[in-house]
Amino acid sequence: MKTIIAAYSRDLRGSRLSLRSALRSLSAVTTPPQEQLRSCMQLLCIIHWISSFLLMGLMSIVIFVYLFFTHLWPISAMYFSWFLFDWETPETGGRRIEWVRNWSGWNYFRDYFPIQLVKTHNLPPGRNYIIGSHPHGILCIGAFCHFVTESTGFSQKFPGIRPHLATLSGNFRLPILREYMMSGGVCPVNQKSLGYVLSQKGRGNAVIIVIGGAAESLSCQPGVTTLILSRRRGFVRLALEHGADLVPSFSFGETDLYKQVHFSEGSLLRAAQCKIQKVFGFAPCFFYGRGLTSPESKGFIPYSRPITTVVGEPVTVPQIKDPSPEIVDRYHNMYKCSLLKLFHEHKTKYGLRENAELRIL
Repeated sequence: MKTIIAAYSRDLRGSRLSLRSALRSLSAVTTPPQEQLRSCMQLLCIIHWISSFLLMGLMSIVIFVYLFFTHLWPISAMYFSWFLFDWETPETGGRRIEWVRNWSGWNYFRDYFPIQLVKTHNLPPGRNYIIGSHPHGILCIGAFCHFVTESTGFSQKFPGIRPHLATLSGNFRLPILREYMMSGGVCPVNQKSLGYVLSQKGRGNAVIIVIGGAAESLSCQPGVTTLILSRRRGFVRLALEHGADLVPSFSFGETDLYKQVHFSEGSLLRAAQCKIQKVFGFAPCFFYGRGLTSPESKGFIPYSRPITTVVGEPVTVPQIKDPSPEIVDRYHNMYKCSLLKLFHEHKTKYGLRENAELRIL
């Protein structure tokens, strides 16, 4: 009997100890209120950015058209008059607003992933630059965070350099969205706009071009890095015409933020994607991320995966008003070699395997 009582006491004591340990562990892993608030703010900033990127332009059109048929029609009339008067502004340097770039909410946006910018070489402000951003990913989140906001400290890392992220010209034909984009220093990705920044705004300007464009987003998937670069030579010709140095940059982790539904080569849906991309300049990707309420569910919120953008060594480019195809090819190869060097030097530091390769199409 004593033996049974002793054994029971030990089991009971062990159960109590186990219960206390479990309660201690639970209290240790319980998220503090400050951390919960921070996570909530991060998610709200992500939702704000996605809704702005996908809905702001279209919703603005709907609202202004609706107001035009109400007693508030002067609001629509005045805005569209301003819109026509201000039509050329995006292609002549835009309208940068520093407090928008320095908005504290961008810090929550940065920390959600998180995102960091790595500098490897100086960019002297006495020159102009064309920074190639790779890869495109689904929504170019890394490029936006670095070059449209100051949350990763671009101006501190590259003093005297003014970044201008280039995007589709059609975005600047949408009301309200155009104002929002210009306030961050975004400009249309066409020859007139980029030529203006590189020739009419003095020195110390950096035009950021996502070289692969919309076509590259179709090949975006986690664990695979495919760039469309071999046939893209316009940015090199632009650099030669204006004497702007070429700078490669690579965002490690950009392709891990969303999962994409891929269609087999030769299928009708794949052919339709490519056709729409050629005609309209954007690729209709079918992608998904995490849900709003749970990371395990599916939705349009990007996955919380780190992005590290490394800005590489600049390729010095002379100014040649009418460069020959041979000269363009030479500097294109120099840029590609600089990009490959950057990728292989840093891939193992930021989550890729030693044998990871960079496919260039």
